[in-house]
Amino acid sequence: MATEAQSEGEVPAPEPGRSEAICNFVICNDSSLQSQPIIFNPDFFVEKLRHEKPEVFTELVVSNITRLIDLPGTELAQLMGEEDLKLPGGAGPASGFFRSLMSLKRKEKGVVFGSPLTEEGIAQIYQLIEYLHKNLRVEGLFRVPGNSVRQQILRDALNNGTDIDLESGEFHSNDVATLLKMFLGELPEPLLTHKHFHAHLKIADLMQFDDKGNKTSVPDKERQIEALQLLFLILPPPNRNLLKLLLDLLYQTAKKQDKNKMSAYNLALMFAPHVLWPKNATANDLQENITKLNDGMAFMIKHSQKLFKAPAYIRECARLHYLGSRTQASKDDLDLIASCQTRSFQLAKSQKWNRVDSCSHQEETQQRTEEALRELFQHVHNMPESAKKKQLIRQRKVLGNQMMSEKKNKYPTPDSVAIGELKRASKENMNLLFSGSPAVMMTPTRLKWPEGKKEGKKA
Repeated sequence: MATEAQSEGEVPAPEPGRSEAICNFVICNDSSLQSQPIIFNPDFFVEKLRHEKPEVFTELVVSNITRLIDLPGTELAQLMGEEDLKLPGGAGPASGFFRSLMSLKRKEKGVVFGSPLTEEGIAQIYQLIEYLHKNLRVEGLFRVPGNSVRQQILRDALNNGTDIDLESGEFHSNDVATLLKMFLGELPEPLLTHKHFHAHLKIADLMQFDDKGNKTSVPDKERQIEALQLLFLILPPPNRNLLKLLLDLLYQTAKKQDKNKMSAYNLALMFAPHVLWPKNATANDLQENITKLNDGMAFMIKHSQKLFKAPAYIRECARLHYLGSRTQASKDDLDLIASCQTRSFQLAKSQKWNRVDSCSHQEETQQRTEEALRELFQHVHNMPESAKKKQLIRQRKVLGNQMMSEKKNKYPTPDSVAIGELKRASKENMNLLFSGSPAVMMTPTRLKWPEGKKEGKKA
């Protein structure tokens, strides 16, 4: 694997139209927002969930990590911090005289070197990183040691928090590069923490499968990137922030390897002991896994521009958490959610058309009823003058007024209005209407009063 890593030492060029620097923000110009540029962070809900509900966030991320890599119960408990670590070389809470000596030496250090990682310490070290970004063409950068006297002066200045003028020419690029490695080497634990050690070994074992489902010897880069994205999400914030700065610096360094002679794999050999190796573990302690760790470091350098973005399904789960859904889903579950949403939309659409059809039916029934009544009233008007005719005209006026008042009410349906009014007519008047108007029974077939009477009873 070392040979393959060396052949792949060249850092891949950024995708077309994409900035070289790590950027998680998108500028959006929207006319509805008065043409003012608004900055959106795609990981906004991810960070919100991380800070407001760390237990929910950790459970979501770890459940997807275990979907990609096989972590037995002990290693999973170590990743979650629920069980003491078992690391090669005795790198644990206590590991003999050498570790005790290193602990005493760290107590004599300042607020930066040898101290637990803090945001204040990162702010001081960032001066070194910023300077090195401007001097990436120096041959043997990070490999050639600098001057020990100048390094001590620079170290004391950083520990004391004083301003440093690295552009004055007093310090050489190799001084600054060596001091950066010293800072990482004196951290109480590796930058990727002891808890993540076994997970990184498992990520290195992620291989592709052939058509028959058999595991091959070809690394599955997409799954490795996805697993690293997830693992970086649960790093302590100071570790994650410094790792991001460091990998970007090493990525830019490897891009200029034609000048500095430092490929991604050469840089990995320099930094894997400080980023991945357990503290105080030697090459002999790691002889079974040293190739995996070095290759893993080279892989992180080459693909650093993709590793600090939350996977799309984590973004979606975090967004759904704050927009109404309390069900946390893995990547595989999102397909189910999408299909459920599609079915819900289709059901709502079907119900909408059913309501439209119902309204159309009601309107059609109302039109038929009104037309039948107009024909009936016309028949009454043509009857000879008599007391019976006057009585029917009075009833027609009452019926018409009631129909108009009911029509203005939006709740009853047209069927209930017409049938209700017919039921309000007295039995005597209906008999009188039918007995004195034989022509009514001879109207077109759509005016079938006996059936209408039955419909009224049903309604």
